[in-house]
Amino acid sequence: MAAVSSSIKRARRTRVVPGFGLSLGYTLIWLGLIVLIPLAGLFIKAGGLGWQGLWDIWTEPRVLSSLKLSFGTALAAAAFNAVMGTLVAWVLVRYRFPGKRLFDAMIDLPFALPTAVAGIALTSLYGPTGWIGRWLEAAGIKVAYTPLGITVALVFIGLPFVVRVVQPVLAEVERELEEAAATLGANRWQAIRRVVLPTLWPAILAGFGLAFARGVGEYGSVIFIAGNLPGVTEIAPLLITFRLDEYDYASATAIALAMLLLSLLMLLAINTLQSKLAKRGALR
Repeated sequence: MAAVSSSIKRARRTRVVPGFGLSLGYTLIWLGLIVLIPLAGLFIKAGGLGWQGLWDIWTEPRVLSSLKLSFGTALAAAAFNAVMGTLVAWVLVRYRFPGKRLFDAMIDLPFALPTAVAGIALTSLYGPTGWIGRWLEAAGIKVAYTPLGITVALVFIGLPFVVRVVQPVLAEVERELEEAAATLGANRWQAIRRVVLPTLWPAILAGFGLAFARGVGEYGSVIFIAGNLPGVTEIAPLLITFRLDEYDYASATAIALAMLLLSLLMLLAINTLQSKLAKRGALR
């Protein structure tokens, strides 16, 4: 009995990952070098301006307009991708059709395509003389060089995040639960809303958060289709670049800090909501 007890205690002391202490040390070192130290430098550099200096820069009309545009278009694009990305994932998981593998592979194209190439391609398509833009212009809808064009670019680069996060979760959903709901009298929409969506919500929110985070800091695919008109279609990353070109490092750092703080707040809210939905789904 004593031997069994000692073996159990020894098993509890055994680490699941060999060299856990060393691995954790390397992880913390690399995390500090790549993430924590640069962020600390940003805070220190911006802190030299003082609260009043930061507030004066943050409340400049041009800065406020660029921040509003960056975060507003990123939210709109991420919300659109959350819906359409879930629909695309549903089609890829639940249906078989000719060219499915090719279509599935094309979802990852924005990951591999240089963002500048994506921006040029979208501008060529949706510009006033583009294949699609000329018809939209005739209908009174202008896409290129407007906030709508920025949203289109962010939808393009953000869609794979939602699809690739939702797709494996949807593949694991047991269809027997949907069949059981159908036998109990639930129609198709009720089964999706009460059985499938509660399981998918955390994954959808995770994809939404990834698409939003990518969209806020996107630069290459946006500057070509945006038009970059100050106060209208000038995104915050581009404004930071302009301030750096003018050697106004303090102002560029202040704008970067504002983007960092707003992004952290948004991602914290998304992660909190995701955690609550995951717990609610587990209770079910």
